Amino acid sequence: AEARLADGVDPERLIDDVSALETAGPGHIAFLANRKYVRSFMESKAGACLVEPELADRAPEGMAVLICDRPRRGFARIAAAFHPDRQEEPGIHPSAVIDPSARLGKGCRVEAHVVIGPNVEIGESCQIGANSVIERGVVIGENCVIGANATLSYCLIGKRVQIASGAVIGNTGFGYDLDPSGRTKVPHLGRVIIEDDVEIGANSTIDRGSGPDTVIGQGTVIDNLVMIAHNVRIGRGCILVAQVGIAGSAQLGNYVTIAGQAGVVNHANIGDRVIIAAKSGVLANVPADSIFAGYPAMPIKEWRRLVGQQRMAFKGKGNRDE
Repeated sequence: AEARLADGVDPERLIDDVSALETAGPGHIAFLANRKYVRSFMESKAGACLVEPELADRAPEGMAVLICDRPRRGFARIAAAFHPDRQEEPGIHPSAVIDPSARLGKGCRVEAHVVIGPNVEIGESCQIGANSVIERGVVIGENCVIGANATLSYCLIGKRVQIASGAVIGNTGFGYDLDPSGRTKVPHLGRVIIEDDVEIGANSTIDRGSGPDTVIGQGTVIDNLVMIAHNVRIGRGCILVAQVGIAGSAQLGNYVTIAGQAGVVNHANIGDRVIIAAKSGVLANVPADSIFAGYPAMPIKEWRRLVGQQRMAFKGKGNRDE
């Protein structure tokens, strides 16, 4: 996200923080990445702004314009430079309970009331938040951050993984054999495998496999309040937005995006680079490079046509009723 100064901008201008267009002052830098906010851009008091080339001439007088193809990405890097992650001091809080057989790498931080069970392995420079529980045999790679009140069991976690507060990883899945006489709970004997550079949001749950493992691929990002059931396999670089539910044994390819409150039925196979729109219900396989929407989920062009037909039908019915 390289940027260049627009003509006539003073390269010596000082910027002391980042801010939104609406709240920025002369010492702030903001960004414009959505045409919906052009008016806010034109009225902004920001001292500088990252903006796409075609909108640069809409800047108010006195604003230093930085022309950038990816303004949001550039702003993210600038914001990270102004507000770097706080580096907590390593150490083990005296109230933490750590089994003698557990192994912790150098530079770890273990906060108050953490419980670490037998044969746990934690890599170097990890942070374990207060009240978290790391159960027997869990393996965590280096440079991971586990938020407060998280519970980890039966899982193998890669490097640079971030798990937010309240997440539950490795719980027994929801599996039963049903017949007229009642139900029998199916034992879950697998694990959860979380590959490198995964982010898992607050209060999300990932169940252990029933035999095969549940797998979360490298670089996948999972929002808050997401439910991933037993035996699910998620590929690399996927994005799962809040309140998504993935039922047992479903498979997602690489770089799949599932928007908020969408659901995927058990055993469904979703191809690479698929996008599932918000509130959709996926009841069957979805081919690669597709965009699906609706309930039951269908190609988005079909869904839009169906919605249009329904609107016309209701409109016609309303006219007849008058």
